[in-house]
Amino acid sequence: MNNSSKRRDGFEGERLISIPEKILHEIVSKDPALFRLYISHIGYFPKASYHYRERRKGCEDNIFLYCLQGKGYCVLDNKRITLTANQFIIIPSTDRYIRYWADNNDPWTLYWIHYTGADIKLMNQSLNIALSDGPVDIAFNQKALDIWENIYENLSMGFTKENFCNASFCLHHFLATFIYPQKHRVKIKEEQADPISTIIEHMRSNLQQRLSVEEMASMLKLSSSHFTNLFRKATGMPPVDYFINLKMQQACLLLNTSDFRIKKVAETLGYEDQYYFSRVFKKCMGVSPEQYKKNIMQG
Repeated sequence: MNNSSKRRDGFEGERLISIPEKILHEIVSKDPALFRLYISHIGYFPKASYHYRERRKGCEDNIFLYCLQGKGYCVLDNKRITLTANQFIIIPSTDRYIRYWADNNDPWTLYWIHYTGADIKLMNQSLNIALSDGPVDIAFNQKALDIWENIYENLSMGFTKENFCNASFCLHHFLATFIYPQKHRVKIKEEQADPISTIIEHMRSNLQQRLSVEEMASMLKLSSSHFTNLFRKATGMPPVDYFINLKMQQACLLLNTSDFRIKKVAETLGYEDQYYFSRVFKKCMGVSPEQYKKNIMQG
């Protein structure tokens, strides 16, 4: 393929969450029994023209790719395969060379997840997942997409232990719908949002604003202290800290998928002082915004 056309991300309509290593380490190390398998990255790339990824030293994660439309290609340890619509592949954790990219004329639409954990190699052995495996045909998997949506929305609500734990448990269910498709049927459920979820959605819709505890409490017609206690009980942290974490999560997404300079990212999230934003980002994510973007570019 023409190297001048390579592009890793930035697709219209894409959805992407990359969990910073510092946060993953903190949560997993505190409760390793709950996170024998966990998600490190999750995304959706629609019609991902010129999507290209090369990993010369492989990847510590398993990489799950589900092609919904179009097609693309993978080179796995010098073997090339084609991935087309209604196929999936699990690329196991490896130190071998891997590369994958979208077809130029009919680019793939992908749902994908990176996942890993202390048991990843044993799990791959038990399930006979090998680098030499090719793509697997599957009927349109609506149930898996519903689970993926639940995982994505849950993680987008904030990097808390509860959200990670739920996502990790759902990951097993998600994978099971592909590995054992005959044992799963589509069942759609709708849930009413509770008051705290309503506030979190309000936070997510107003990341450019400065929301006070008083303002959020008044939306629920509660006192500030009672609201704070309810919020902390539901999420494990005070509302202002939760809001800041959502802002930093969005900052990660912007640094990952846009050409914004640090100052522009800060302004987009309501920070007039770029240097104050950088200090908050480093406190939350463990690295500066500049280093985070550099790490992304290095793959």
